[in-house]
Amino acid sequence: MHVIYGGTFDPVHHGHLRLALEVSDRLGGVPINLVPCHIPPHRGETGATAAQRLHLLELAIAGEPCLRIDDRELRREGASYTADTLHQLRKELGGDTPLVMVVGTDSFAGFDRWKEWQQIPNLAHIIVVRRPGIALDPEGEPARLLAERGVESVEALSGQASGLALELDPPWLDISATGIRERIGRGVSPRYLVPDTVLAEIRRIGLYGRAP
Repeated sequence: MHVIYGGTFDPVHHGHLRLALEVSDRLGGVPINLVPCHIPPHRGETGATAAQRLHLLELAIAGEPCLRIDDRELRREGASYTADTLHQLRKELGGDTPLVMVVGTDSFAGFDRWKEWQQIPNLAHIIVVRRPGIALDPEGEPARLLAERGVESVEALSGQASGLALELDPPWLDISATGIRERIGRGVSPRYLVPDTVLAEIRRIGLYGRAP
């Protein structure tokens, strides 16, 4: 099984890392491949460059065997689309290996606006991580997809290469990268929201404005 968890990681924080480990644990220790995007198609410019975000991610996961980095989107030109990444991975993995993408409820709520969204279930399983306070429109396409393709156990994902959806409800650390950037900009310490190694590097290179 190959699992990806994409995001801007601007900066990576404990919410990202804890969520990835929770999913790995639910899947029996399968490594999670963190996929930082190059240019996010649904938001403005990032606060840190692609190289800086990748470096912070490397610092954050050092020594953790269940977390890996896949930098393919950073090496691709233009906006980063999940469908493009899944097409590429499916070619590499072949047609039989289970491929899984992890997404939070907040992002999945707009799934039907993603590039080639209707093709994505043909390429991979989808794990939707419930985020407190975020609900899907019961009449919308994302909710319909969950109803049609939903399974109750992680074991089901191992039985086929793609096509299924699983909701998970792990403990959620309510941390936002936006809030971290704003704190740093105001000169307020974000310690314990991000790994100390990440914070030290943010301070060293002066990312996100005024560092306390």
